[in-house]
Amino acid sequence: MPRRVNPREAKRMMQRMGMNMNALSNVEEVIIKTAEKQIIIEQPEVSILDMQGQKIFQVVGGEITETTEKTSSVSVTPKEDIKLVADQTGKSLEEAKSALKECDGDLAKAILLLQS
Repeated sequence: MPRRVNPREAKRMMQRMGMNMNALSNVEEVIIKTAEKQIIIEQPEVSILDMQGQKIFQVVGGEITETTEKTSSVSVTPKEDIKLVADQTGKSLEEAKSALKECDGDLAKAILLLQS
């Protein structure tokens, strides 16, 4: 019959091998994102195993929810860029913003577009 290991003994053995394990408290959720989906684990128990500088996270339990990711390309143009294009071309801020959107945020292309 296999011999059971006392938890205190196991902890001492781990410390001798340079391993340390700590529980992370008050974890509300763990999110794992891939290119196609997102996995959300709610109310899990999370432990961190620190082994010779490497950290290994152990996630146990909790309710698992999977969702598919929908990619959306919402781009925000910085106000400084809009102002720069407007100042360089003498056009309105709205025209500069529109040109930047059309040129995917490329300042030089937007300026050339508005100057032509």
